[in-house]
Amino acid sequence: MFSALLILWTIFWHVRVIRATCKAVISVVSDARTHEEEDLFTMSYGLPLNGDGDEKCLSMLNAVEETISRQLRACKAPSSKRRVLEDIEPLQDNLDLEEGFCKALLCRLRFRKHFFHALTCMRRPQGRGLELARKHIASCIIELESILKSADFLLSGACGTSEDGIEDRTTASGRPPIGFDASLNSRSAAPTPPRAIKILSWKRAVEYFVKLLHDLDAICSYSLDPLLEGVLRFVVQFQKSQPDLVARAHLQLLLVQDGKLYGRDPIFAVIVKAAALPEVTKNHDIQKNEYILQLGQLVINMLKILCTNAAWQRRKLGKILQDWRVIYVQLDIAFRNEFGEFSSMLDDENICVKIFRHILNWVEEQTYWIASRFLKLGFELDLYSPTEYCMVYWYIYAVLIKLAEKTHLRLAVSSGTVKRKGKKKKDSIKEVAKESRIPPAILFLQCHICLAQGLTMMLAALRNELMLFQTPSHFNTERERFIQHFELLQKACVPDNISYPSFKESTTYARFSTLVMYNYFKDAQKIAKEIKSSFSNDPERLAELRRLEQVAEHNVVAVNVICRLGAIDPSLKVSFEFSHHPYFASAVVKRS
Repeated sequence: MFSALLILWTIFWHVRVIRATCKAVISVVSDARTHEEEDLFTMSYGLPLNGDGDEKCLSMLNAVEETISRQLRACKAPSSKRRVLEDIEPLQDNLDLEEGFCKALLCRLRFRKHFFHALTCMRRPQGRGLELARKHIASCIIELESILKSADFLLSGACGTSEDGIEDRTTASGRPPIGFDASLNSRSAAPTPPRAIKILSWKRAVEYFVKLLHDLDAICSYSLDPLLEGVLRFVVQFQKSQPDLVARAHLQLLLVQDGKLYGRDPIFAVIVKAAALPEVTKNHDIQKNEYILQLGQLVINMLKILCTNAAWQRRKLGKILQDWRVIYVQLDIAFRNEFGEFSSMLDDENICVKIFRHILNWVEEQTYWIASRFLKLGFELDLYSPTEYCMVYWYIYAVLIKLAEKTHLRLAVSSGTVKRKGKKKKDSIKEVAKESRIPPAILFLQCHICLAQGLTMMLAALRNELMLFQTPSHFNTERERFIQHFELLQKACVPDNISYPSFKESTTYARFSTLVMYNYFKDAQKIAKEIKSSFSNDPERLAELRRLEQVAEHNVVAVNVICRLGAIDPSLKVSFEFSHHPYFASAVVKRS
């Protein structure tokens, strides 16, 4: 009798903690307002998720866990102490299976408990619960390993067998779940999208949780960098693992809380750091300017967009480009109205002049960063065909040139803000020489620029001399495809004076002879080797440099082969693959 009550009590509180977990997940996704990107509703179809007493589920689950733990300890007692079991009623009929049964039950209870704890800790304001959440996530991963190990026991003849493969089972034992109606999902869902969701098999469900936990752990291990550049790099890197909706919603709510970065850093203070302005600027009254307030909202919107899936992110980034361009024009007009038509001739001694100039440069830099992200996402989404690579790399080159220019200006301003007080005259020449060197961050961008320029010229030469990669479309012209891919950039004038005629003008006369004369891949290879030491403490950028170097190395060889044999060997076939880098293609030359 006791064992039956204990099992029912365990199931009851297990279900309660699952319901509380579902409520926590729906709350996160709803607060982040990201459910629409996956075409999901946060409705529960009439099922109550706000159960009375759910707040007690963890304390009661701890009590159940302790009871089952005592049962397990009794099972492990030596044979001389087996009489202990006489005082404890087994949880199932076969005494020999009691230990395995208790272990299987315990790891599931503990997983649910730690998972709910992790979700709760991650919602604490200003990232205060991230360290504790990581401990619970680590415990979840351990319990999932135990759950996987219990599969063999539950599949044994004593606990039930099934002829179906484990890939199709929704439970570890293969038996139908008790008290769960799988058809409720299809009966409650609407006949139009979003429709009923297919229930994952037990194996795929475990894999899903493993992936989700690793993604949540990556978020919790983030250092909460106050520099916006660091934030953007982290989000872009995090998105490479293709996290699911739940992880991305948690990341968004961590980054943006109460209109502040991490709920603690005012957005204007974040902009001040990003624009390389002195710290005292963050208390300046200019932050009350309506256009500065709008700029702050644009930064918040950008962070939220970067936490969405790739397709949604690309559409939204393309649209907010116009907002960033408009705010630049508005700030520029406000600057001229404030200081007159000759404001460009004023020096930076006036703090307001300094703030406006630096912010205007930073807004442009950010606009070109968004444009580059927009273009690169097209490769992730397979939106470009090989016949369009030439125009895409040409546009990437044009955007990266402007991005490098604005970034260089910001870095120069940042180094110039450091007062060289107490410097001797004999040190001034050394300082000037040091400051005249191109910063590694700009050379890093220059490496990308060389690859984009090299691929543009290589593809243009192949089109012009071998008539490759120019298959005419029966549905639209090259000009129309150019507009389709870059319409949002063109509307925002990013960059200025960039159009289809300018693309044709710059690529029409590309030849193999110019490829040999101006081998941009060799330049990229050289730059990558030179700046590796500058990023020895940055594993992410070091890995990127290795990828860029591989692309450059393979394309140097490809260019040599094409230029030597292209005109005399009609059987030569050229294709492009992304085996070394997700955005920059490597040429593959073969004979047919």
